[in-house]
Amino acid sequence: MAGSRWTLGVALCLLTACGGVRLPSRRAAVVPVAAPAADAVATEAQATGPAEVLSLAPAVEPEPPVPVAETVAPVPVESPAEPEEPAAEPPAWDIAVAPYESHARVEYFVKRFSENAKESFEVALERQSRYAPMMTAKLRAGGLPEDMIYLSLIESWYDPNAYSRAAAVGMWQFMTGTAKGVGLRVDWWLDERRDPVRSTEAAVAFLNELREGFGSLYLAAAAYNGGPGRVSRGLAQNAVSFEGTEGDDLFFALAETKSLRAETRDYVPKLIAAALVGKEPARYGLEVRSVAPFEWDSVQVPNATPLAAVANGAGIPLDTLLDYNPHVLRGMTPPTGARVWLRVPLGAADGFEARFGALDAAERVAIRTVVTKDGDYITAIAKKHGLTAKQLNWYNPQATRLKNGNLHPGQRILVPRVDVALAARDVPNPAIERYGSSASGLHVVQRGESLSVIARRNGTSVKELMRMNRLKSDKIRIGQKLRVR
Repeated sequence: MAGSRWTLGVALCLLTACGGVRLPSRRAAVVPVAAPAADAVATEAQATGPAEVLSLAPAVEPEPPVPVAETVAPVPVESPAEPEEPAAEPPAWDIAVAPYESHARVEYFVKRFSENAKESFEVALERQSRYAPMMTAKLRAGGLPEDMIYLSLIESWYDPNAYSRAAAVGMWQFMTGTAKGVGLRVDWWLDERRDPVRSTEAAVAFLNELREGFGSLYLAAAAYNGGPGRVSRGLAQNAVSFEGTEGDDLFFALAETKSLRAETRDYVPKLIAAALVGKEPARYGLEVRSVAPFEWDSVQVPNATPLAAVANGAGIPLDTLLDYNPHVLRGMTPPTGARVWLRVPLGAADGFEARFGALDAAERVAIRTVVTKDGDYITAIAKKHGLTAKQLNWYNPQATRLKNGNLHPGQRILVPRVDVALAARDVPNPAIERYGSSASGLHVVQRGESLSVIARRNGTSVKELMRMNRLKSDKIRIGQKLRVR
């Protein structure tokens, strides 16, 4: 046994040195078996070589292999991409903008509208949100580009009550003669230049007439501002140098000459710039608040009806009725003539006739009439009825006076109710074509006039005239200019 063990130990040493034997794990259970003869083992080892000998240890149950996780390169997991905001659609134009966008004067007004005049432009775009649906529909129905709405912006900032020193009035800035020529009513009681709907209809008609005459929308716009005669003369004077130039390019060629006033030369660049900023306000750093669109129903009322009574019948505030009817100047419908249509908010016309008819008869009468006597003057009559002289003058433009300022006796003077006068608009005489010194509130003292006479004629007081003109006494001289309003 000792020899056999020695022989076996030698064999194990040889085999281990050759790397052919794996010793069992210490954790394996050893099962004793009969050992083979040493010579046989040696002979087999020589015949097969060490690589063939797997183990000389007793047979054991192999350990289950320890699973080894296969190393796999991690696959990057992309986080869900945030949805991209759709690119803003470029604005659509129906006037020629792109060819002139880089024009120096266009760029100048773009900068002006988006910087110096930014706040005013934002207010204008807010007003535009109210009137645009009505205005673009009127332009489209008249065959004009909808983008011509920006002509009203540069004329008035869409203000129905805007007026200029040249006596142009309303959103489209019509002069009295032009307004009457395109069918608007302009008189002491009604001024449809202030009516957003009627003035837009008139502007469409006038622009179409000008475009037909000049063959170009931009020349029509220039004529709208500077007058068709000036544009016609400019084209005729430069006909040779303009040969080969046509369409809207003709305006820009004409603007390079001295045929147009500076205001008219800038008019079309200003229009294009307003459209550029107005269509993409965010691009130019403007914030615009939208308001509800201007929509209305209509009611018909008799002449000499107080607007306050109409508001009561419609169930709306008086201020709302005034807002919808800026063309009604004196707080009432005209004292004579046919029935008048007035605008009210949507729904306010339902049941109006019944509610209006149920009002007290006195509430539906706007004025009373007094006949003047010797010594009467406007201030005295006004004071007697709780009015100011200025208010009473609004209802009596035809009143005549003596040299001393008293009213001629026997005249019929219209005296409005106080609430009617409070609803009237303090506006210049709509018949004025161009404001002169008297319209601007100046009076030149004539021979024989005194401060009291001038005060009476202008429906004010001596004290007020002295205050306005910083006079220390009531002494005045011939030729002196006095502010009277």
